Amino acid sequence: MTRDELKFGRFRLHLGQRELSRDGMPVQLGSRALDILCVLAAAKGELVSKDELMARVWPGEVVEENAIHVHVSGLRKALDEGKSGQSYVVTVPGRGYRLIGVQPATAAAASEAGARPDRALPDRPSIAVLPFQNMSGDPEQEYFADGIVEDIIAGLSRIRWLFVIARNSGFVYKGKAVDVKQIGRELGVRYLLEGGVRKAGGRIRISAELIEAETGAHLWADRYDRLLDDIFAVQDEITMSVIGAIEPSLRKAEIERIKRKRPDSLAAYDLALRALPFLYSRMPGGVATAIPLLEKALELEPDYARARADLAWCLHHRFSRGEHRDEDRAAAIGHARAAVASGGDDATTLAVAAFVIALEEHDCATALSLFDRALALSNSNVFALGFSATTLAWMGRTELAIERAQRALRLSPFDPLNVGPQDALAIAHFHAKRYDEAADAARRAMEFNPGFSVPHALLAAALIRLGRVGEARVAAQRVIALQPTFTIRSFLLTVGLVPEVYEPFADAWRAAGLPEE
Repeated sequence: MTRDELKFGRFRLHLGQRELSRDGMPVQLGSRALDILCVLAAAKGELVSKDELMARVWPGEVVEENAIHVHVSGLRKALDEGKSGQSYVVTVPGRGYRLIGVQPATAAAASEAGARPDRALPDRPSIAVLPFQNMSGDPEQEYFADGIVEDIIAGLSRIRWLFVIARNSGFVYKGKAVDVKQIGRELGVRYLLEGGVRKAGGRIRISAELIEAETGAHLWADRYDRLLDDIFAVQDEITMSVIGAIEPSLRKAEIERIKRKRPDSLAAYDLALRALPFLYSRMPGGVATAIPLLEKALELEPDYARARADLAWCLHHRFSRGEHRDEDRAAAIGHARAAVASGGDDATTLAVAAFVIALEEHDCATALSLFDRALALSNSNVFALGFSATTLAWMGRTELAIERAQRALRLSPFDPLNVGPQDALAIAHFHAKRYDEAADAARRAMEFNPGFSVPHALLAAALIRLGRVGEARVAAQRVIALQPTFTIRSFLLTVGLVPEVYEPFADAWRAAGLPEE
């Protein structure tokens, strides 16, 4: 076999010799149809526009666009798989054509012989997105399913801590019934994403499922049902939703995995993972455990930007809900700035650092710029959405805060970190004098993290404005029970970005019985 021999289904195409065969027997094609097939095959599954086909097949000639349709129709007829209903040439409306299922013949032969060796897992979380199954019975929808997968791969590739298998490796399994454990071994990945697409009438339904390859355990699943008014807008929306949901699911799976590893592992990544559950408590007791783990990770890998950002976040919690030591505040700012310097291409690192810079340094202009950079890298990053929502809420930018908080909650409704977006909603609604909505959001925040003092404080303020003083005082007592160092003046040091936003809270907290100093 030569390197320019390609396979799709039962067909083989030798590009150099321009020979097409099916099950070893020659297939006769008109010269123009064969030209079109060679161009599509050389693109290896990528879209080829009509203009490009015209230029490649009829160079220098003036022909009608209908000529493409005529020869593509002849090509489809020659490649028809009969009862299977398979059509290898699909039309992408208004854009061009693509040949699906194409792969190097050498790779196909290895697959058929079961000769793929197992691959070692990389030293970070790894995922492959398998081709989504076209369940509609309409071969023309194949391009839509493939487009969803390609966009998801591109989105996941922007998550810096995640090792993502390239599209062509995952598409080797298109149309094959292969055990997920085998695929995980052959691709060398810990996680697999698979799904299906069904189009019926004016609706499109997409299901997606995240699987741990080694055990076959299902970690997350969801289904998206949309009107097909604009198929590409729907594709973008679903892609963003899937990516937004996968990151927290993988984060949770990795934390659980690291708990099962031997405790003497000293890899920087493992240490940073071990710190996360304690960091997510957002309280001094938890971060006291997380801080030395992150410091050890940075000893092993000084340029580990995410660990440095998380350490800055820990120090922020210790300052704002602990003893309010100036050295903690200064160290938090220093680590946040260093994280930005070495992790400028990672959305999560930028978001965490921006949050610390906003609340500890009160440099809102820099923080908002960093949030924008993070969302430009990954517009479905829940850290960037949630942290920016909280920052914007304390700045009084109510509507944008609510919009970002709601996006974060829609993308990942069960993420434990959703205490942040719910806090943002409580702050924003309180500032807008929608006190019922503020109280509801504060209660939802408490459900995500009952031991975090801030939602209780937000609830106390909303209840005062609703005239429910007795309930407000109970909420205030809970704040002090969780955070004995809480005072109205000390909290001002962190979240007092705009006096017009903070002072109404301060007045309500005084009425609820929280201490001034």
